[in-house]
Amino acid sequence: MLLKIHSRCNLACDYCYVYQHVDQTWRDRPRTMSRAVVDLAANRIGEHARQHGVDRVTVILHGGEPLLAGRELVGHVARSVRAAVPAGTVVDLRVQTNGVLLDETFLDLFDRYDIRVGVSLDGPEAANDRHRVFAGGQGSHRAVAEALERLNQHHYRHLYGGILCTINLENDPLDVYRSLLAFAPPRMDFLLPHGNWTTPPPGRRTDSADTPYADWLVPVFDEWFASRPQRTGVRLFESLIDLLLGGSSGSEVVGLSPSDLITVETDGAIEQGDALKTTEEGMAATGLHVRSSTFDEAIAQPAFRARQSGLAGLAATCRACPLVQVCGGGLYAHRYHATNGFDNPSVYCPDLTALITHIRGRLNTELAVLRAVPQAG
Repeated sequence: MLLKIHSRCNLACDYCYVYQHVDQTWRDRPRTMSRAVVDLAANRIGEHARQHGVDRVTVILHGGEPLLAGRELVGHVARSVRAAVPAGTVVDLRVQTNGVLLDETFLDLFDRYDIRVGVSLDGPEAANDRHRVFAGGQGSHRAVAEALERLNQHHYRHLYGGILCTINLENDPLDVYRSLLAFAPPRMDFLLPHGNWTTPPPGRRTDSADTPYADWLVPVFDEWFASRPQRTGVRLFESLIDLLLGGSSGSEVVGLSPSDLITVETDGAIEQGDALKTTEEGMAATGLHVRSSTFDEAIAQPAFRARQSGLAGLAATCRACPLVQVCGGGLYAHRYHATNGFDNPSVYCPDLTALITHIRGRLNTELAVLRAVPQAG
């Protein structure tokens, strides 16, 4: 469950999927989720947990920039959701922030309510500040670095969820990876910029088999994979390894697992994931509200069900591909074309193919070495 507790941001990142793409419905929504809407959403979460016997729910506080909602509202969300779920259901509370406002008072609040913190950062100062800037153009790196240093202190370290980094082809991949490692994140992830066949991502030509994003990710994977033990987890790489070994994915970007994300906007509207807002206006909408509709009603809608149909919901090209169990067609929003909706491979298809093939090769080499080692006893 993703709760949009604030719908504005204190940064002006030029690639932002909320503010810089086709869906501009954020303009008509309240800046801050009211306590009344928080309580309605909490009751729906509790209702869903009871009806389905859920023993764990993940609730992500999001935005915009969620810390703009203020400490009092964040505390109210934590109390309201935990009070609404049945006894025995664990509430995994998380917040995803740009880090600019992440001071000791917020960290003390997160410690009190056991809220794990994910921070967005795109690499060293020059790399991050290409796009992650304040409205006046000043870079955000220094403020975020200070926040990460606070988060990494011994008495807050247990709250540290990890770092999210959006890939920028202009940035050196190993410089980015090593700079993020300096903040000792327990996990990190590299995000493909949102784009589709109608509005391609930067550097991704739809008429080309070039693989600029795989070329960026491969050296990072090689350095990460070669280190023993790995200094951090990388969600995309770990998900691909798990899938190649017959397991499941921890990311909706790859694999065939159904999407399990529901969003509640600041006004209480129930929506699908924000990535769909990069396709066309209203694509994420359901027309439902937490005041009058259950999450089951949202999940029953055709648009939700299409994202949960696994192999059957993929384009014919994907279904015939030998990598389909691993790739899964890529992120749903990345398949979009204005002429035929989502009946396409990911716009990142060449990159995903190249990355998966490379990782499979590295795994096969590693497994061959292990098989050649004489077994004790």
